[in-house]
Amino acid sequence: DTEGLLRIKEENQKHYRRAQRHQEKKEKIQRHNRKLGDLVEKKTYDLKTQYEHLANLRRAHILELTSVIFPIEEVKTSMRDPADVSSESDSAMTSSTVSKLAEARRTTYLSGRWVCDDHNGDTSISITGPWITLPNNGDYSAYYSWVEEKKTTQGPDMEHNNPAHTISAALCYATQLVNTLSLILDVNLPKKLCNRQVNEFCGENLSRHRFTRAVKKLNANILHLCFSQHVNLDLLHPLHTLRNLMYLVSPDTENLGR
Repeated sequence: DTEGLLRIKEENQKHYRRAQRHQEKKEKIQRHNRKLGDLVEKKTYDLKTQYEHLANLRRAHILELTSVIFPIEEVKTSMRDPADVSSESDSAMTSSTVSKLAEARRTTYLSGRWVCDDHNGDTSISITGPWITLPNNGDYSAYYSWVEEKKTTQGPDMEHNNPAHTISAALCYATQLVNTLSLILDVNLPKKLCNRQVNEFCGENLSRHRFTRAVKKLNANILHLCFSQHVNLDLLHPLHTLRNLMYLVSPDTENLGR
């Protein structure tokens, strides 16, 4: 029993010395983990600072791009609504008729259905200059009408102020701007836009199907960029091409460049 007790004591001493070594190793690992934690925290702070610096650079590039090359702004139209003139000339017109006319002015027949638009006829959005604009309500039917008329009319088009020319030019510039923004922001677009598609709007006359498909792809890419930069969703509309772009590149967009 005495010999067994001695053996047990020796084993306990070995276990005690091993436990001490393990404790020292544990403390060493804990010190190493604290150092790694401090390093990770410092690297995380540095990374966050670099992200903020990168966002500021992107924001500066975008604001310079949209102020020098692709300025986008709202253009007020000075056209007076004919319904207002008629209501003034006809003193017997009832208030119900006036309200019905006002409601009619806020609706647009677009792609086979009536669409409500509070800005109908009031403003338009320009890109690269006040002479290149898009309808505020997303109604590009003037282009369809022009293409159909070109099919039946022979000879060159001598009308320089044709709204179809303005629509195609504005959409072409908008597509170029979207491609450039995707590169600056490093955001992959859901709908691929190659050089052929960029020049598609300013190339040959597109059929209604091809034109509508190209516009839908452009609008989808613009909305995707807006979502990536946390633009206020209440401001966006799926048909307002240039207005959505204007909100995206606005200096008031807090997360622009993220």
